[in-house]
Amino acid sequence: MDFGFDAADEEFRGRARTWLAERLGPGGAFADLCGVKIPEDAERRRAWERELGTGGWIGVGWPESSLTRQVVWFEEYARAQAPDPLGIVGEQLLAPTLLLHGTPEQRERYLPGVATGTEIWCQGYSEPDAGSDLAGVRTVAEPADDGEGWVVTGQKTWTSLSQWADWCFVLARTEPGSRRHEGLSLLLLPMRQESGRIDVRPIRQLNGVSEFSEVFFDRARAVDVLGAVGDGWKVAMTLLSFERGAGMLGRQIGYQRELDTVLRAAADSGADRDPVLREALTRQWADLWVMRANALRTLGRAEPGTAAVAKLVWGNWHQRLGELALQVQGLPGAFVPGASHDPTGYPLTPAQHTMLFSRADTIYGGSDQIQRNIISERVLGLPR
Repeated sequence: MDFGFDAADEEFRGRARTWLAERLGPGGAFADLCGVKIPEDAERRRAWERELGTGGWIGVGWPESSLTRQVVWFEEYARAQAPDPLGIVGEQLLAPTLLLHGTPEQRERYLPGVATGTEIWCQGYSEPDAGSDLAGVRTVAEPADDGEGWVVTGQKTWTSLSQWADWCFVLARTEPGSRRHEGLSLLLLPMRQESGRIDVRPIRQLNGVSEFSEVFFDRARAVDVLGAVGDGWKVAMTLLSFERGAGMLGRQIGYQRELDTVLRAAADSGADRDPVLREALTRQWADLWVMRANALRTLGRAEPGTAAVAKLVWGNWHQRLGELALQVQGLPGAFVPGASHDPTGYPLTPAQHTMLFSRADTIYGGSDQIQRNIISERVLGLPR
């Protein structure tokens, strides 16, 4: 492993840290968003996205920038406790895929909206009967009668950010009678249109937040295909590979902060004197450093199974942290007298939010079972 930051990277880090501090620090225009993981105010979220675009901080990882600059930006963003960006799906998933599979016209049409923070994207992949087993999608699309685009009918679920999105990329079956990986296409579809009906129904999660939705398409019009028609599986897999790239190193900064909070709570409650809990906390600390070393070791590689291993590691690590966050508090961790971190009155402490949200870590983005199948079949050569 030979990964480090040179003088130019550190100069870039200084600029990023200063820019973030000026906006999120005391007296900054977005100080109210500092430390807020998911702002409930949609307009504030959009304003922050546009601010990132104006500053030129969206698309740091696109071809003209180095991999180390991506890591620096994600680390500083997490260190500043900046809010989850509303444009993450467009910036980190759609844009890199467009750069690989899109036409020059498509890149010219869609990238500027992402880069300026003015067009928000969501991902239409999972369905009620096709989550981790993505090849089972049933949403269908047929060529429009007027020859302009495709008509999409079907249902997607767990669609992040869809209630705020301007666009959606939808994995749909464009070849009648096709099965599994065949006959799929990745379609680009505006979320507000007159051609068909799109019904977005937010799903309230265990932690009281509604980041996900069910989305129903009733003859909705898709205007573009990313990649070749029928080649959607390959494009979709390319897109998913970006989900676990350099941004994972930034996520680990946030994980370190969460772990530090748990360690302080253990000291305050006296739980760190319990040898069993102390061993669990020590292991959690060590595993975080192993996770970072592995991420650095594999950064930029396209080896089979790399993304699956990373997903297994961080999903289970964060889930264990969520459990520890409550264990170190003892019985008081189960109660929230007078606390409310949600404007709708859903009363949860930050530790309870972490624990409840982490239950999904081993499911979304491909369940543990699917990740183990990928490793066993594609890396170890085991039979299905």
